[in-house]
Formats: sequence, structure tokens, C-alpha cells
Amino acid sequence: MGYPQIYPTGITLYQPKKAFNGLTVFPSAKGALLIDMDGNEVQLWAGLSGFPNKILPGGYVLGSTGERDIKQGYQDELDLVQVDWNGNIVWRFDRTELIEDPDQPPRFMARQHHDYQREGSTTGYYAPGSQPLVHEGQTLILTHENLYNPLISDKKLLDDKFIEVDWDGHITWQWRASDHFDELGFNENQKNVLFRDPSIVPAGGGMGDWLHINSISTLGPNKWYDAGDERFNPDNIIWDSRNANIVAITSRKTGEIVWRIGPNFKNQTFNGLIGQHHFHMIPDGLPGAGNFLAFDNGGWAGYGPINGTSPHGKNVERRDFSRVLEIDPITLDIKWQYTAKEAGYTDLTRFFSPYISSAQRLPNGNTLITEGADGRLIEVTPEHETVWEYINPYYEAFNGKTLNMTYRAYRVPYSWVPQVTDRQELAINPPDISTYRVGGVTKWLIN
Repeated sequence: MGYPQIYPTGITLYQPKKAFNGLTVFPSAKGALLIDMDGNEVQLWAGLSGFPNKILPGGYVLGSTGERDIKQGYQDELDLVQVDWNGNIVWRFDRTELIEDPDQPPRFMARQHHDYQREGSTTGYYAPGSQPLVHEGQTLILTHENLYNPLISDKKLLDDKFIEVDWDGHITWQWRASDHFDELGFNENQKNVLFRDPSIVPAGGGMGDWLHINSISTLGPNKWYDAGDERFNPDNIIWDSRNANIVAITSRKTGEIVWRIGPNFKNQTFNGLIGQHHFHMIPDGLPGAGNFLAFDNGGWAGYGPINGTSPHGKNVERRDFSRVLEIDPITLDIKWQYTAKEAGYTDLTRFFSPYISSAQRLPNGNTLITEGADGRLIEVTPEHETVWEYINPYYEAFNGKTLNMTYRAYRVPYSWVPQVTDRQELAINPPDISTYRVGGVTKWLIN
């Protein structure tokens, strides 16, 4: 569909009595940005990139001091750091791998990408009764590794590796995705496609980004494990592969994949996932606890038979709209969903982000959604009413285009950031768009 050239940015809608009021952090073109409910910028950690950014209790923020040159590597962060309110680094990890780039001095690098979790919090977002550690603890990190695996392809692979590091930066546990190729459920046709071209990235050293895992988190305490289902051991790790349409759980104890849907999953309720992001279990203490929550992007993903939209067997699955899904992990029934239809539109593309994006369950039962491709953050109620909307006003160049895309946003309670003492919770009612004109007499109504 077509989009207007001119549209408002910042806060466009806010109903304080229906929202979960707090502070929201997200990576912007300016750096890690913290805003209040009225969109006021209460803190900026300039230059701190975020893949993603997360707030820790006490006003600490996690992020990276920079990214590796894409000509030498794809989506690699130089490090993972924790900074205080004033931007001082109080913890750093950058010791995954020694990188020898031709244009730079040899140095160690974290190669962190897409996700990480600090001990004490399963997902990195607020849940009653749990919070990430600030001055100690383990950190689970999603990283990259270059390797060859002839079972997958004769091309160089950009593999995904999970590592856990202690406070002093020592790696205490690791898991490599390519070691479990036979557990992923690819059929012979898909294996043939992967062997020929495991999603070779044109830049980034020409490596095959064959899985493109974009989220990892621990399951944490849950009712399924309490009922005796060992697959949902609280220490197990849930993750998703954007390129292969796979979501899975890895046993921390054995390394085996103990639960999986995809890459060839279809059922009558949600007919598979395409290019999904932020697949995780809703933590204990929140509405829907124990169910899975994900931003099911749609767009293009998956390996399989050549068809009219995929002459080479890559990106064979297509869907031109997105969904936020809450799924029962046992029955795989949809317990709640959000699409443009639930929002009241007939055109499903009105809610569509074919890449990045996320969803966070809030304590009041609402869901904070990052529709990342267009930099749109919304909070919606269980009845699908939008009670808060923010459009990222900061644009940056990306692949020759100027975009305000937003990877992932998190809402935290005020108590996590004691430095913010002036709460701004003024209702914002949007104008009547049938009469509002730029430069006209109709104005925003702020109560």
C-alpha cells in the first residue's frame, strides 16, 4: 500500500488510564534513547548502539560501543557493555574471537548480535519477582562464528553460537547451531538448496547466513515444567531462526533440541511462521505466563522447492502482513493475536514489518509492540485497542535509504530508573484526521 510522505512523529496517542506507565528504551540514530510516556527524551546515551538496548535496575543500560565493518563481517557488534546513567562503562565483554581485519589492527571482538540476557531475568524485560543482576552474574549472548561444515554446504558459513560468560568475561558454556544440523528437520530438497547457497550475504565476507537466529532467552520458571515436562526446564534456551522459519528449545544440560516447530510446520490455527522475531516464553508473573509470544513478520523466508517467487529455492514462503502471536506451547493453539484486522483495518498490510520487530507482555495484560521497519511503537490492550503510539523521529542512512527503523523497544517501570523523578503522563488525543490540515486551524489536543 502507499504511505503518506508527511506524517507525525513522536507521540501521536496516549491514554494514561489504560496504559502501563513507565519508561521506554530503544536504539535510535542518536544512540540509546529513553523516553517517557509523553515522548519526552529523558536520557540519551549518545553513540551507544543497541542490538538491542536494555535497561537494568538503577538506570544502567546495555549496548555496544560500535559495529564491525560490514565488509569484514555481518551484523557483528564490537563488544557488549554496561554503562551507568552518565555513560561510564562499568562492565564490558569483547573476548569471543581474535579478529584480524586487513584495514585494522588485530583485536578481540564480541561478535554479539540480535540478543543477550543478563542473569536474573529470562527475557530482559520487566516481570514481577525477577530482575536482571547489575553488579554480578552470568550473561547469555548470541554470537557469530565463521566455519565450514560439509554436511551443510561447501561454502563458508556464518554460524550462530550461544555463549554464557561470567562477570569476569570467561566463557562458561557454549552451543553451536551447526553441530545440530540433523536435529533441525530440513528435508532433502531444503538440504540441497542450503548446500548450493546457504543465504550468502553479498557483503560481510561472503558468508552463508544460513539460519540467522535473532533471539535467545531462557525459559525460566513455568507451569509446564512444574507439571513434569522436562522439555521446559527453566534453564533451557528458546530461540528462533528468521531465515529458516524455525523456533526451538535447546536443552542446557545435553545440548539437544528438545522442542521445535518448523521449517515445514503447518497447522489449522496459524499455518506456520515466516521470518519471525523475538520468539520467547512469557515470564512468570505476567498475564499469559508460560505461553510463547512472537512477532511473526511475514515477508519472505524459508528454503524449499523453486516456485514463481523463488527461482533459487530461498525465501520460498511469502506473506505481506505481520502478526503478533501468543501460542500455547503444548496444543499450539493461538491464545491471542494482533493483526491489522484486529486493529480494525480491512487491508492487512496496514500492520506489516518484514524484518526486525518485537513484542513484550506488560503487567497490565497489554502488549508493547515494535513494528520495527517503520519505527512505530504501540501499546495495545487484550481487546486490541491502541492506547499509546510513538513514531521514531530519527532517521539514518541504511543500504542507500533513509530509515527510522527500530530494532526492538522495552518498557520498564519507573522504579528501575530512580534518576527520573518527573513523571509525564499527560493524555494525548489525536486530531480528527478528516478535518486536520497541516498549517490549518485544527491543533493537537493535549489534556
